[in-house]
Amino acid sequence: MKKVGSFIFILALFSQTSCLFQSKKNRIDGLWLFTHSSGPIPDEYTGANPASFLYLHPERTYTRDFGKFEYGQWQQNDSALLLTNDQKTTISFPVKQVFGNELMLRNAAGSILNFEKQSAKFSSPAGNPFSVENNKWRIPASKKESDDELRARLRSHFRFHEVYFTWALDAKLSSVDVRSTPSPIKIYGNGFSLKNFDELPESWRSYFYDDEDCQRANDMIKDIFEKENIAWAQTDNKFKMFISAFQQLQQKIGR
Repeated sequence: MKKVGSFIFILALFSQTSCLFQSKKNRIDGLWLFTHSSGPIPDEYTGANPASFLYLHPERTYTRDFGKFEYGQWQQNDSALLLTNDQKTTISFPVKQVFGNELMLRNAAGSILNFEKQSAKFSSPAGNPFSVENNKWRIPASKKESDDELRARLRSHFRFHEVYFTWALDAKLSSVDVRSTPSPIKIYGNGFSLKNFDELPESWRSYFYDDEDCQRANDMIKDIFEKENIAWAQTDNKFKMFISAFQQLQQKIGR
């Protein structure tokens, strides 16, 4: 009888350990970056692109950008991820699969959005490129903005890039997407340039109250490029080079 009892105890312990392992393996919280979609709707119509992200904080807050930035609270039931934004609107994404580094969500159109989990070790929101704090530039203006308000929006945009490249450096990533994030800045392998107004992404323009404000913001950056010098760091590491450059842009845009 003692042997049978011991066997049952060991079996129960193994079962609990196995469940614990599975729950950790299949945790949905963390940082998820969009990779591709499958189904009836092409990628360009799902609202997601290579820079799209879903950040589910363990304390049940989230940020995401599937073509539009939002933040709020999240929860998970047996079959779906529920996102309730700051406007108290809840969207349900049925979870097709979550295992290890892979997440598959179904959107309202029936397409499957595929994500890959990435490192998300941030000591504070200030060092997290996916936090609300570093994405205020994505929140559309509700009124005409003053010069100071436009500078603050641009400074927030430059700060995002600084912490984005810092995250990539700390996570030891080999590369990150730099072309899909809405921006007036065109990033190359060895530098960057300012896009002409007619080349600006529609998503970037949508952050401003009107085209006049968007043009004023572009002129502010143009003024820096024409009158100031960006000291490019002497390093073979591209992430370090752009971290330095975007720090300088934050300083030069003024207060």
